[in-house]
Amino acid sequence: MASPHSDAPDRGGGGVGVGGGAPTELPSLPVRVITEPGQLPVEFLKPSASQKLVIGFDCEGVDLCRHGALCIMQLAFTDAIYLVDAIEGGKDLIQACKPALESEYVTKVIHDCKRDSEALYFQFGIKLHNVMDTQIAYYLLEEQEGKKRGFTDYISFVNLLADPRYCGMPYPEKEEVRTLLRQDPNFWTNRPLSEMMVRAATDDVRFLLNIHEKMMEKLSKVSLWRLSVRSELYCRCFCVNDNQYADWPPLPTAPDDIEADVYVPEVDILSVLDVPPGKMGRVIGRKGSSIMAVKESCNVEIHIGGAKGPPDRVSFPGPCLLQLNIQLVTGSLAIMLH
Repeated sequence: MASPHSDAPDRGGGGVGVGGGAPTELPSLPVRVITEPGQLPVEFLKPSASQKLVIGFDCEGVDLCRHGALCIMQLAFTDAIYLVDAIEGGKDLIQACKPALESEYVTKVIHDCKRDSEALYFQFGIKLHNVMDTQIAYYLLEEQEGKKRGFTDYISFVNLLADPRYCGMPYPEKEEVRTLLRQDPNFWTNRPLSEMMVRAATDDVRFLLNIHEKMMEKLSKVSLWRLSVRSELYCRCFCVNDNQYADWPPLPTAPDDIEADVYVPEVDILSVLDVPPGKMGRVIGRKGSSIMAVKESCNVEIHIGGAKGPPDRVSFPGPCLLQLNIQLVTGSLAIMLH
């Protein structure tokens, strides 16, 4: 049965810009909560080369990860926003979305896809593919402008929205939702969906298509290629085992015109290191000192599963000019760079 919020009221897309930039004004879109596959657009359920799509994408859940339940999947189209209710619709509803989520004909625009992809893979067997990750795109654009990225700098979605170059919208409601999540970790499991839940889920995808358009206009050919590769690596970051992609699609190769015009020395890879039980603390080091030393030495991203898991692996997605070997020896951690 459809949710009572199937045509949930929607607030306007306007707001006050920050940082001196004009705010992004978007038309108000209908918001529909989906509990049955037939409520989704046919072109999404049956992706094809003749009707390629670009959609905003996000997921909400209880401590979202391989074990944390995925509760809502948000899909932002140009004419409507769909909130796919995984609790009411069940596994069959999410499985109906699998062809689109794995399709090369549907570009999924998302901010930091790692945990979303992990949840989809381990809970539903879905290999998220053809992603445009705005967190990665932001830093590629910063690099194009000659700005140096800090080793611990990851642009938050709130800060991305606030950047007048891409949106110029404050998002104070995000902190309100975080407060609610601290008070009730199972917030996203509550049914029926409250107006607050609908609004919060909608706001996380409302501006993604607009941000995507502005970023794509600025990205160079080399950056676009790197974006496609690194977005794929982000999708697999917490999903690989023993450095195997488990039949995921191959990574995008450099287009001929890029190879002819630009020498690209680094190769984007994802390396996953298994850590013996009880030894992760030594890998991290006191207050993160060991991990930070690796980051600063070879300029790589490092992601540790932490409490959400996987707790026994360290992931290195992105450009690697150096081969990393981390070995645990008696009473100490040896980090060797080759």
